Amino acid sequence: MMTSDCAATDLKELWSEVTSCACSSSPSRCHLPTSRRYSFNPVADGVLRLDTRTGQVSHCSRSDTGWACKVVPDERSALESEIARLQSDNATMKKELLARGAPVPGVPGPSGTKPGEPELKLPSDAEVDKVISFLEKVWRRLIEMGRDVQKDIEKKN
Repeated sequence: MMTSDCAATDLKELWSEVTSCACSSSPSRCHLPTSRRYSFNPVADGVLRLDTRTGQVSHCSRSDTGWACKVVPDERSALESEIARLQSDNATMKKELLARGAPVPGVPGPSGTKPGEPELKLPSDAEVDKVISFLEKVWRRLIEMGRDVQKDIEKKN
């Protein structure tokens, strides 16, 4: 809906330029205005219209009833929606595999081991403390033995 006669005149002038360019024998010589909302590019069977605000592309061609513009499908949005769908499906399948205890490629299992490898069981803190206290006792006894040997040697000299 036009709000002023000026806007309607601008649109008429623009459409006039587009149609004369599309009908001309040399579309490569067409210079359509670039400071407007739509940018037009002549093609063999009509004109491509680019909405400079939204990025939407339409193919405009002449038919028996007049000029008609059809939106060109945006492959990028179709690809992005397909990627999103596949990512969602992939995440759902991974969750199902993990729930069943099956290995999931690229995701470590609950134990963190790969199938066919032995599971590494780390000692608990209590077991580590027990080993450390044992090693401390052995070290003290070794030091005592060294002192006893040193005292025996001093007595002999």
